[in-house]
Amino acid sequence: MAVRSGLERVLDEESAILEGKRVALLCNPTSVDPQLRHAADLFVRRGFNLRVLFGPEHGVRGDAQDMVASEGEIDPQTHIRVHSLYGHTAESLAPRPEMLKDIDVLVFDIQGVGSRYYTYIWTLILAMKQCAKLGIEVVVLDRPNPLGGEARDVEGPLVRSGFESFVGLYPVATRHSLTPAEEARYVNEEHGVGAKLSVVKMDGWRRSMFYEETLLPWVLPSPNMPTVDTAFVYPGMCLVEGTELSEGRGSTRPFEICGAPYIDPWKLADALSSADLPGARFRPIVFRPTFHKFAGQPCGGVQIHITDRRVFRPLRTGVAFLREVRRLWPNDFKWRYRTYEFVKDKPAIDLLAGSERLRDQIDRGAPLGEIVDSWRADEDTFRKRREHILLYD
Repeated sequence: MAVRSGLERVLDEESAILEGKRVALLCNPTSVDPQLRHAADLFVRRGFNLRVLFGPEHGVRGDAQDMVASEGEIDPQTHIRVHSLYGHTAESLAPRPEMLKDIDVLVFDIQGVGSRYYTYIWTLILAMKQCAKLGIEVVVLDRPNPLGGEARDVEGPLVRSGFESFVGLYPVATRHSLTPAEEARYVNEEHGVGAKLSVVKMDGWRRSMFYEETLLPWVLPSPNMPTVDTAFVYPGMCLVEGTELSEGRGSTRPFEICGAPYIDPWKLADALSSADLPGARFRPIVFRPTFHKFAGQPCGGVQIHITDRRVFRPLRTGVAFLREVRRLWPNDFKWRYRTYEFVKDKPAIDLLAGSERLRDQIDRGAPLGEIVDSWRADEDTFRKRREHILLYD
């Protein structure tokens, strides 16, 4: 049986939660029903009083690249005002009070990818904080975690105090095994956001499900997230953004393909194949990005082929990738020290990893097992703290 998303349910049996209210919708291209009709269009057709649209990073219609600011505009389909929540400053990430004027409820309907770095949930949290100040209700229309939601799949450390950023505003595990609504509930309840938060749950979703089992259509959540396999490698390979390596933007399989001009792809593939990395194979590859890092230059690297999602550990794999490149090409490998997600005073890898610990471990050549073991306490803590907010068996 196909899963029914929160969007489908709010249009049918849960419509009373929005009827008679002035509505703002925080959405993007994934905000669609099984017939690929967009939530904004459906809200207008359904007769909801839709007043304004908010777009996260990449925009309402998904036409902006990563870390590219977009400006306010009029949505071409609904002719409703659009406010971007991703501008040129950190202040642009939250809606200003005047953007929420005459709004009773803010609705969030965006597909997540199961990783703490993905900025959409933090856009929601910042909007929730503003809505809490203004007495505006927040409604999350829930969608699946494409990586599944089982506790055993929680992976990675929590964000430490002082390392908060737009890729981790609160201490959440890297692979959190939560749905968007559960993430919102967790931060709201565990960290005192104080929003009046309601959820329209899915029908038929189970925590053991991978995305294809839901029978819902996969729409690119962002320009560089083309497939479900991309989402699976992302909790680990997004760490490449914290280096001067290419994370494969400008290729047809970003994050699955990573490398740099100085890398010998066969040497790297052999090293990764010899590591303890279940559920994956590594194909040596030369790719030429069409844009972003090393645009137009041939890069050696690997493509990650997932062979068993149940045992694949994306963060372990991503750390192993960085560790092997740092070990094999120590004079060429570089961390990224340029501004990252509006933060200037910390290396990007520290923001992604949640502290300086991972960078220090890789720089001193710590064994992979030691690095993974250093996450165990955080993983156990997060599993326990999330139990009471879970919405699905």
